Amino acid sequence: MIWKRIFGRQRGEEEAFSLYRAVVTQARLPAFYLHGGVPDTVEGRFEMVSLHVFMVLRRLRDGGADGRALGQRIFNVLFDDMDQTLREMGVGDLSVGKKIKGLASSFYGRIGAYEEGLRAEGDAVLADAIARNVFGEPDMTDRAAKLADYVRRCDVALAAQSFADIAAGRVTFVAPPAPTDAAAAHIAGH
Repeated sequence: MIWKRIFGRQRGEEEAFSLYRAVVTQARLPAFYLHGGVPDTVEGRFEMVSLHVFMVLRRLRDGGADGRALGQRIFNVLFDDMDQTLREMGVGDLSVGKKIKGLASSFYGRIGAYEEGLRAEGDAVLADAIARNVFGEPDMTDRAAKLADYVRRCDVALAAQSFADIAAGRVTFVAPPAPTDAAAAHIAGH
């Protein structure tokens, strides 16, 4: 974990860190929180990072053994980052492991729900999974539907990108959902 960062990384880890940085940069775009209604909380940010990591992991599966290996390294980086974040937030050493185990379990559950949503026809199943996980409320259908559309568009865009570019951290996501007319008017009024 932190010692790897201080004393060096194994071969191939740098590409995982580059890709993870690109994922986090996208997941933290203010538009998701200002216009998309994603809660700007630790939990909301974890959900957005998880959603973007899921999309990249889904694309990496098509990269064969190299893609799966890179996906595992990104998963490791994600949870090393979560470990460090929890410690910085003051979570005690004895509790960090339990919390990480819980986060990993919920991450796997989200992967299954999002995967099912992308396989389903239409956006209802995906929007439902997003409403439950990202927004924490099943009645967030409008916002969840916009985010589901974003995920589908990202899935197509990621599939069109070369594995070499993605592995090098040169991943391109589509633009986040635009503000609704009412949200844009509200923001312009301030």
